[in-house]
Amino acid sequence: MVKPSPCVFLLCLTAACAPAQPGAALKLNEIQIVGTHNSYHSGMGPHEMAYLRKVDPRTADSLDYRHPPLNVQLDAGVRQLELDVWGDSKGGLFANPAGLGLVAKAGLSADPPFDPNGIMKKPGFKVFHVQDIDFRSNCEPFVACLGAIRDWSKAHPGHLPIFILVENKDDRPQADYMTTPEPLTPETFDALDAEIRSVFQPSEMIVPDDVRGGHKTLEEAVLTSGWPSLDRARGKVVFLLDQERVGVFYTKGHPSLAGRVLFTNAQPGSPDAAFVEVNDFLARPDLIPSLVRKGYLIRTMTDPHPEGVRANDGSRWDAAMASGAQILSTDYPSREAAGSGYSVRFDRGNVRCNPVLKPACNAAAIKE
Repeated sequence: MVKPSPCVFLLCLTAACAPAQPGAALKLNEIQIVGTHNSYHSGMGPHEMAYLRKVDPRTADSLDYRHPPLNVQLDAGVRQLELDVWGDSKGGLFANPAGLGLVAKAGLSADPPFDPNGIMKKPGFKVFHVQDIDFRSNCEPFVACLGAIRDWSKAHPGHLPIFILVENKDDRPQADYMTTPEPLTPETFDALDAEIRSVFQPSEMIVPDDVRGGHKTLEEAVLTSGWPSLDRARGKVVFLLDQERVGVFYTKGHPSLAGRVLFTNAQPGSPDAAFVEVNDFLARPDLIPSLVRKGYLIRTMTDPHPEGVRANDGSRWDAAMASGAQILSTDYPSREAAGSGYSVRFDRGNVRCNPVLKPACNAAAIKE
């Protein structure tokens, strides 16, 4: 386990760190949790990886991780999951990955079938990393991933809110053998909301309308009234939209995310700004704490490059913890350590008081 930097604890040696009153109600943004990056990623087949390592070893290094099923991650205390989704409105677009043929052409044995039940032939959003190359998932399709999360949630009433980060993918082909994905449009996101609502009931989610309340904009709400209490959010899920560039599609016809399910990754100052991703934070270490103090919900990445993981370098994790970002995403949570021993967790579990907003709080109030 990577040990937290002492600087995290020095934050609490100031007068501003007076202990919270035992009955003080925590808000949704006043904790800090560990989540997983590409939570669906079950890893490449061994022969698929062998082929990729031969033709592109650096990319192979970056993809050499895997996560267990979503319910297993939730059992381990992970409270943020990430799902990459690809539009497949007619079905079959990703049913025959070119990588399978490349492996055979290289004289390597076939790996186990990636879609034995023919799910990829049916319409609906699919969940995987890179078309034709890194296409295996621990859940498929999107609604099945959501169903697994909901089943776990119903079996564990009162759990901390689960943040579900959704990244809409439309990556352009990097080679002539790769599949051209469906373009992203406002209709894509209408369909995305519909699939989410087909699994989760309104009472099972915290959505932008819940946070905005009577305020003119969503941003005004989080900067003044703030986020709902942690007690109100328990047992629920919160959907977050990963890429800032797609916000224009999602907000069209939905000012301040009225009627929408997901919170956009928005620029501060925008009417829909409540959630902000700051993944490249080391160049501006003051940015995340400043946004957190204002009331925004922040997600950042904790892991160094593959070379740093192999060296068990925890300096980026230390900085991410100290920043106050509420959602800390890693490829290596505590029960999924890298071969070097690198892994991410707090001293006790995967949740704690936010070091910027609530350096001290009632630990019982944030039980996973």
